[in-house]
Amino acid sequence: MSQSPLIVIDDKHVPLYRIVWVSDVPHFCGEDDCTREGEYEIRLDVDDSLWTNASGRDQVIAALAAWCGDPGSDEGPDWS
Repeated sequence: MSQSPLIVIDDKHVPLYRIVWVSDVPHFCGEDDCTREGEYEIRLDVDDSLWTNASGRDQVIAALAAWCGDPGSDEGPDWS
């Protein structure tokens, strides 16, 4: 089964290889004017970030796991 190397985050089609990390907890800084409270950060290369809700974060993690394969498995990813 072939997996797409793209995922939609917010309204952007992002190549999975650009994702550096995905936050496990929602953003909280306590600033009065913060517009990202409760959202999850998806860090991209070149100091870029995208923000999403919990279900969006879960979709990104699932897409990364499917694309990269299970690191705990002896089998590699399915590149067919």
